[in-house]
Amino acid sequence: MSSVSFGPPKSSNSNQLLEQTVLGSRRLSNILLAIVVTIGGIGFFLASLSSYFDTDLLPVGHLSALVWIPQGLVMGLYGLAALLLSAYLWTVIAIDVGAGSNRFDCKSGKAVIERRGFRKIINIEIPLKEILAVKMEVRDGINPRRRLSLRLQGRRNMPLTRIGEPINLAQLEQEGAKLARFLGVPLEGF
Repeated sequence: MSSVSFGPPKSSNSNQLLEQTVLGSRRLSNILLAIVVTIGGIGFFLASLSSYFDTDLLPVGHLSALVWIPQGLVMGLYGLAALLLSAYLWTVIAIDVGAGSNRFDCKSGKAVIERRGFRKIINIEIPLKEILAVKMEVRDGINPRRRLSLRLQGRRNMPLTRIGEPINLAQLEQEGAKLARFLGVPLEGF
């Protein structure tokens, strides 16, 4: 549930440090989805209870007329599933899974990629000398992908941007070029 976008980069006066914030799952689209799933789950669950107790618990429709088995029971299961899903969504939003920062420090010679996970903060340190290039991936279609990643020596690519909503192409290019200039490595993917 995490997505891709950089916050404003912070750069020190001596050009030795570049820090970029990465947005996590605390986004408007995730909040709206959690609200819709919660309301739907409560509605289905109350419809099931209306059928079981033979009384209308919702102001819309005449739900007490539903037969408990199978209609009321199935609606209760749908409501329970939606409420469990909404609890997961609200937990992900509250924790802000995927939020973090990318810190490139020329003074110490390290890049620190930090992300918030469910149970702990994930912290990855990469020596700057192992960074071969900044890679830009752009794929359009049904499942579009626009992301920046580091091409590393002897390791898999390390993604730098969030997953989900694609970033504006001009912003992605600008952030990639700025990072590549800062690190003194080529920008790949064009």
